[in-house]
Amino acid sequence: MNEHVHGSRPGRDFDLVLFGATGFVGALTAEYLAEHAPAGCRWALAGRDPGRLERLRERLAALNPACADLPLLRADASDRQAMRELAAGTRVLATTVGPYIWYGAELVAACAEAGTDYVDLTGEPEFVDRMYVEHDLRARETGARLVHACGFDSIPADLGAYFTVGRLPEGVPLRVDGFLRSNAMASGGTLASALTALGRGPQTLAAAHARRLHEPRLPGRRVRGPVGAPRFSRETGTWALPLPTLDPRIVARSAAALERYGPDFRYRHYASVRHLPVAVGATAAVGAAAALAQVPAARRWLMGRWEPGRGPDAERRARSWFTVRFVGEGGGRRVLTEVSGGDPGYGETAKMLAQSALCLAYDALPETSGQVTTAVAMGDALLDRLQKAGIRFRVVAED
Repeated sequence: MNEHVHGSRPGRDFDLVLFGATGFVGALTAEYLAEHAPAGCRWALAGRDPGRLERLRERLAALNPACADLPLLRADASDRQAMRELAAGTRVLATTVGPYIWYGAELVAACAEAGTDYVDLTGEPEFVDRMYVEHDLRARETGARLVHACGFDSIPADLGAYFTVGRLPEGVPLRVDGFLRSNAMASGGTLASALTALGRGPQTLAAAHARRLHEPRLPGRRVRGPVGAPRFSRETGTWALPLPTLDPRIVARSAAALERYGPDFRYRHYASVRHLPVAVGATAAVGAAAALAQVPAARRWLMGRWEPGRGPDAERRARSWFTVRFVGEGGGRRVLTEVSGGDPGYGETAKMLAQSALCLAYDALPETSGQVTTAVAMGDALLDRLQKAGIRFRVVAED
């Protein structure tokens, strides 16, 4: 592929704008950028509350005095003109404003129209599918790269599978299974997004159907991301519970776009639980949450238990961790790999989003546009950035 840097768009005031900067994950992302954005990076904070933006800037200036003059941009997610102005003024737009199905569409539309690269933290399949149907074609015309799921959803799965495939033979059918373990807590914003998605089953199915009608066929290749059955995994020594999240869909889209995944690729995604009673209890809890999410009053009550903008404190986050083990097979080879890091929902998600935005802004990358995954848009460059930033990708065993 040709490589290039999207750096020549004239008339852009900023290299990177962070929208939703005063939310819980937004503020963590702003703190990460304050400490890790390269010298000379022209970046700004955006949100709807000028007072909260100013207080955040004061906190950032304590971390890095250069942030004392950080530009503040007032913008509301529902204001179409404000979203257009935000997108037109920057090369890369990173947003943490969710649930995205409620608050994200205007900004994606604006970025697609302006040719602005876009990254978010969504784990909402309906939103991703709707944005593909509505904006992929225009983004291809303008050169915009629309990269959803640039946090714990779905970078560990997407780049973990990419890393694993790179250690398997080329040109043969490949099978990869991912097994997730974590001890982390969810924030109010994450809970709101999850309950919103669970409560929109028919809409999610309709969006997926509309996407299938628009997506090009894969001549001569096959890619699947089926929901596996609960089972005991000998490879990991744990009970494996299927995770019907956005992750396997993202992995499958990377596989469809990249021939390196072979002529016939299958990916399955699981939660990994050591003890059977815990596995049974977790399955029941997810079922109960899904049932409650169908009832609007129950969904509002659950969301009210932990409001967006709040999350676990620094001490709790410091104790949090995640690992995703991948078992890859093909061409007579078998490899076991692992992606691991600290607090997945907050510290590491902020790191992943920030590094994704910086990667799009500064790195020589494959020539892509439209709605693309992290593996397709950034691949090795983002893998390298995340490893240097402390997220571990390693080969555990191979034969």
